Amino acid sequence: MERELSLEIVRVTELAALASAPWTGRGNKNAADDAATQAMRAMFDSVSIQGTVVIGEGEMDEAPMLYIGERVGSMDGPEVDVAVDPLEGTEIVAKGLNNALSVIAIANKGCLLHAPDIYMEKLAVGPALVDKVKLDDPIDVTLQKASKHLNKPISELTVMILDRERHAEMIQTLRRMGARIKLLSDGDVAGAMAPAFPETGIDMYVGSGGAPEGVLAAAALKCLGGQIQGRLMPANAADYERCKFMGMDDPRKVLTMDDMVGTEDVIFAATGITPGEFLEGVRYLPGNRVETHSMVMRAATRTIRHIKSLHYIPNKPLLDVVQKAQCS
Repeated sequence: MERELSLEIVRVTELAALASAPWTGRGNKNAADDAATQAMRAMFDSVSIQGTVVIGEGEMDEAPMLYIGERVGSMDGPEVDVAVDPLEGTEIVAKGLNNALSVIAIANKGCLLHAPDIYMEKLAVGPALVDKVKLDDPIDVTLQKASKHLNKPISELTVMILDRERHAEMIQTLRRMGARIKLLSDGDVAGAMAPAFPETGIDMYVGSGGAPEGVLAAAALKCLGGQIQGRLMPANAADYERCKFMGMDDPRKVLTMDDMVGTEDVIFAATGITPGEFLEGVRYLPGNRVETHSMVMRAATRTIRHIKSLHYIPNKPLLDVVQKAQCS
């Protein structure tokens, strides 16, 4: 893929963040998500790709835009798979909490997993634990292995996990083993990325979350040198058949990074909407200016760019279009 795409797609996540940020703390997650989605879709028209959405806002009959199978981009660039989450953490924005992001991953055509919108069991780690732990191991064994390879006692390990009833038994085991736990209210992509950033203090991310978010996290971790393993969790026969229909021969096998994002190049971009572990949120400044903090990464080079942008809102006509569309 052309390296110029890195800066093109970060402009897309920036606009989605700018569009959704005004809804922070207003208790309306649907309006926030709608604003981000409309802005992201509009901005994609300026990106020099022939893109196909493989991870998006839902099936064609469920989402008016950025639906799975939709073509995006200016149609005069390379053919690529596109994975998006215009607003990763709708509840986070609605409640004014931390770690809401706008995210995009792109890869060469045919590389990104067409993950159905079901749960995925996950184990995500930073570079120091790559190939050192296994999703198939019980959580107590995983802790012991992590302790050994990180050369620190279990009592000094910090594990991040979504605060959900389905994780009650795992949380109990983690506490019985003496590990520190950081409970996450929402924000599955940011949670899985956290172990790859030493400044977060997170050693592992465990538990189940959305399968599409797992693919986005895999794209980020490939750029960061980390690792995620996943296993789809079809809840019934219909889910199982849907996985088969989407090209998965064995829906319950352990998915590797290569299964989720392929072996070729991947570009990942994220813009913070609310302050988080590794990205700052949208900041409103005097004089109609707004600051955003973004990260854009490429797996082929392992380059990580942090971009702080100062936007003059009157010169963002697409934002005005989104706001008028929401009012109509």
